[in-house]
Amino acid sequence: VQLVESGGGLVQAGGSLRLSCAASGRTLSSVAMGWFRQAPGKEREFVAAITWGRGTTLYADSVKGRFAISRDNAKNVVYLQMNSLKPENTAIYYCASGPVLAGTQRQYDYWGQGTQVTVSS
Repeated sequence: VQLVESGGGLVQAGGSLRLSCAASGRTLSSVAMGWFRQAPGKEREFVAAITWGRGTTLYADSVKGRFAISRDNAKNVVYLQMNSLKPENTAIYYCASGPVLAGTQRQYDYWGQGTQVTVSS
């Protein structure tokens, strides 16, 4: 499974960005897709996840109501719509593929290279 993120960039606080993750080479074990982020000096943390099949979603409490994850099965793309961005959301955002819907890194087998999101105050 190959994952390529795009859509990162510089945005002012309060603004929005939509990240994309294009997946190729999906297998039967590629049940769920997750978004994680890693801020400078911090550990990587879970943001949101979705299943390819039913579109069941899972969110970190910190992003509920502001971020939305979705998928386009025909295009094999997962999106992360991020609204009302805050400077503390600045991080490298990674997408990942795994066999179950989960909020922990160890449940994901494949990872993209990440895309930088910078939110200015």
